[in-house]
Amino acid sequence: MLTAGLGLKPAHFAEALADTSAGLWLEVHPENHLVDGGPRLAWLQAVGERHPLSLHGVSMSLAGLDRPDRSHLLRLSALVQQLNPALVSEHLAWCTWGGQVLPDLLPFVRDDAALARTATHIDEAQQALGRRIAIENPSHYITLPGHTWREPDFMNELVRRTGCGLLLDVNNVYVSAHNLGFDAARMLRAYDADAVMEIHLAGHHTDPQLGAQLLIDGHDTPVSEAVWQLYADLITDIGPRPTLIERDEQLPDFATLMRERNRAHRLLAEHEVTA
Repeated sequence: MLTAGLGLKPAHFAEALADTSAGLWLEVHPENHLVDGGPRLAWLQAVGERHPLSLHGVSMSLAGLDRPDRSHLLRLSALVQQLNPALVSEHLAWCTWGGQVLPDLLPFVRDDAALARTATHIDEAQQALGRRIAIENPSHYITLPGHTWREPDFMNELVRRTGCGLLLDVNNVYVSAHNLGFDAARMLRAYDADAVMEIHLAGHHTDPQLGAQLLIDGHDTPVSEAVWQLYADLITDIGPRPTLIERDEQLPDFATLMRERNRAHRLLAEHEVTA
C-alpha cells in the first residue's frame, strides 16, 4: 500500500534503493527517462524493482491549443508499459506553442473552450497510455481576466467528462491563495474528494523583489507548517491518499527528506486507523 513517497533524484539513488520503509514510493519526471536504454533507464528499472514508481509529466501541455505530441505519447506509453508505475500524472497547464516547447508550466483562461479542449487532450492521453491519469492543480501568481470557471469546478468537470483523477498539490493551493487572495482551506474542500488519486507537498519561498507579498512555488525549502496543517485537515476530510514530498532545488541529504516523508507517513497512518 502506498503511503508517503519522495521525488527521486539521482544523488539519492543508492539510499533509495536500499531503503525498506513501509509504504515508500518514488516519483520521477518521465521526460528524463524516455530513452531506449543506457544507465539512466537501468537506474530507474532497478529502483522500480524495489519500490512502487510514479511518473509525473511536465510536458504534455494538456491545456494548450495544440494536441499532445503523438511521438511523445508513444514514447511515454512505452515507458509506462515497461515500468508499470503505480501512478501517472500531468499538470493542468500548457507549455507548447506552434511546435515550440517552452520551459515552464503556463496558465490559461478557464472558459468553456479551454474545458472542451483540455478534456479532449486528456482523453487522447489516457487512450494512448491505456490508463487513467491524475491532473495537478497549478500555482498562480497573477489574476488572469476572463475566467468563467472556478479552478476546482473546472477540474471536477474534467473528471466527469474524461474519468481522469486529481493530483491535489496542497502547496500550490496555499501559494495561489496567498498571491490571489482567497481562502486555501475552502478551496481544498471544493475539489472532488473521490477523484483525488495523489497529494503533493512542497516548500515555497518569498519573491526576491516583492518579499512576502508574492510567494513562489520553488520546491526548494521544507514544507511549511501552514501547508502541513492544511494537509492534515485535508486528509481528515477525505481520508488518506498517496502523498509525495517534492524537493527539486537546494536538495538536502536523503535522511533529511525522509524525515519529512516520515511525518506524512505517520499522519496517513493515524488517519488510516480512524477512517
